[in-house]
Amino acid sequence: MFCSGDLKLWAERTSDCVFVLEPQTSLRRPNNQMVSVQSVTLNSNLTELMDDDEIQWRFGNTLIAEINVTADRITVYDDVLDGRFRDRLKLDKQTGSLTITDTRTEVSEYYSVLIQGAKPSLKLYSVSVYVKVFFTCCVCSSCVFADSDEVKSVSVMEGDSVTLNTGLTKMQTDDLILWTFGTDRSFMARITKSTGSKRVLHDPDGELKDRLEVDHQTGSLTITNIRTTDSGLYELTIKSNTSETKKRFSVTVYAHLPFPVISRDCSSSTSSSSCSLVCSAVNVSRVTLSWYKGNRLLSSISASDLSISLSLPLEVEYQDNNTYSCGLNNPISNHVKYLDIIELCQPCPGSSTH
Repeated sequence: MFCSGDLKLWAERTSDCVFVLEPQTSLRRPNNQMVSVQSVTLNSNLTELMDDDEIQWRFGNTLIAEINVTADRITVYDDVLDGRFRDRLKLDKQTGSLTITDTRTEVSEYYSVLIQGAKPSLKLYSVSVYVKVFFTCCVCSSCVFADSDEVKSVSVMEGDSVTLNTGLTKMQTDDLILWTFGTDRSFMARITKSTGSKRVLHDPDGELKDRLEVDHQTGSLTITNIRTTDSGLYELTIKSNTSETKKRFSVTVYAHLPFPVISRDCSSSTSSSSCSLVCSAVNVSRVTLSWYKGNRLLSSISASDLSISLSLPLEVEYQDNNTYSCGLNNPISNHVKYLDIIELCQPCPGSSTH
């Protein structure tokens, strides 16, 4: 299972989320064969290293491996961090990709590869290792995967805060929670209960700067001062030793509505006894503009996700005593402007007095 998203660094910065099961090398199958060891390869996305390339792999902030093509040097620092990587790191000298063998939960963390050369880039990986549970030394594992196609719709006004709830009252000891955004599953936040670690997207120059909050008890995600650009699909993954659950939220952020404007339209007058009007709204999206006579809908027009200007005509008799109104609304807000026939329906230039 992978999730990735694009962020800007020098030339390119991407983020991948990698999930892998921890091998139980001490267990044996009934036929006395050892259970195979899991490994994970973090790809540099290079097909071949260039002469001036330098590659550095880090676990969190700790350097664990590097390649200097110019100096023809490949170095693996597998004794750092109490030796948790000892004899388990392999570097591909052609591509610079890093392989971690015999994966264990202690290697769950952020990894990064910094490539310096003709096309400098930084690629981030969030690696999560989970224990595979065996019963009576059998190969089968007891895992439940709940991946519902149901998407919960959430509507919110621009500038407000919204909380996407995990549905948990309290995270369990072996729980890991991952929040991603968009169809490319860009990383947003991760909580690992067993280690007490909580990581939220650090995007100092981006649109989400200082606007993400994660509840350490429940794992729920809150976005403050939300913007229309935050609209999209949010995905929650809750993983434990024995289960994996997914939830999806479709968040739609609506901009604050302007009041519709009613004006006289002399260019469309068809009769000396009638008054042509137009109701308009400028730079709006995901809204409906409507004319009403009393409580009865006369006509309407809608705008899609694109920001456009809307206008809707209406023709009334000068002596009409009915109540007319023009409304601009979206699913969470509504603005109404009432028509004053006496004030607006004055004779157009060059026309006779009604």
